Amino acid sequence: MARRYGTLAGFIAVVMMLWVLLPDTFITARNLINVSQQISMLAVVAFTMTIVMAMNDFDLSVGSLASLSGITAAVLFTYDWPVAAALAAALVVGLTGGLLNGWLVSYVGILPFVATLGTLTIYSGLAFLISGGKTVFGRDIPDAFGGFSRGGIPLDWLGVEKLRIPALTVIALSVLLLVWYLLERRVFGRHLYVIGNNREAAHYAGIAVKRLRLAAFALTGVGSAAAGLMLASRVASANPTQGAGLMLDGIAAVFLGMSLHRRGEPHVIATFAGVVMLGLLDNGLTQLSVDSYVREIMVGIILLVAVGFSVLSARRLTG
Repeated sequence: MARRYGTLAGFIAVVMMLWVLLPDTFITARNLINVSQQISMLAVVAFTMTIVMAMNDFDLSVGSLASLSGITAAVLFTYDWPVAAALAAALVVGLTGGLLNGWLVSYVGILPFVATLGTLTIYSGLAFLISGGKTVFGRDIPDAFGGFSRGGIPLDWLGVEKLRIPALTVIALSVLLLVWYLLERRVFGRHLYVIGNNREAAHYAGIAVKRLRLAAFALTGVGSAAAGLMLASRVASANPTQGAGLMLDGIAAVFLGMSLHRRGEPHVIATFAGVVMLGLLDNGLTQLSVDSYVREIMVGIILLVAVGFSVLSARRLTG
């Protein structure tokens, strides 16, 4: 418990420091809404990655799969595909990638780290192949797609004028609720945690371990594709490396959440807290004009600390 509160106290201290340094722009309604939109893509990846990590598995391919899905939709736009059809095709790409990951891990028996490291390079290469290594933007991106991310739910009814909850934030919150329901209110989720605690015991208990692992990776693949589409919509363009940063930040968010959870295990609400922490930190550093390389160093440190806390918590609980 001391470690959990220590992580939270450290985060609060950082937020307070950023608030002092940026008193007029950091903790404001407009900036917080802006942060919610900035972190929405990471949130979707982290929420669905929590499903896989509940089984004590990893998926390193989420960033490259997000890039592949986003560039797939963009390239299809250049062939005058309808927006709905292109988006559906991109989601199928994500589902297929997730199924491949799950099949390699569950049925072939390759370690998740190795399997998804291999598919990471495959999906990245495919993204470059279908795009020719070029960015798709401008007239090739339909207004209905690029303009979606600029929409949202107006807050006038709350007395807050000229502000709205971004559409991308609404999607991220919807994914949060869906993953929470699957993990906390369905047998599917309970079985995933059993698999994560003891895969062999889960098998002997009659749980369909292979099929559940396959399904978990498939859901993470769809989440990666959705994040890639959201990112492409937000910037009204797509390129083969667009989602590269989502993998490290997604893993960091899940582990940061685990360090906050009382049992030190993946939990989607705790992951949400981890995403918010990373988002506020990134936003504050950007406003302070801190170099992006410094941010990468800090995310790496956060990841190491979060993993360390999670390991220590697991050891304490197992005696």
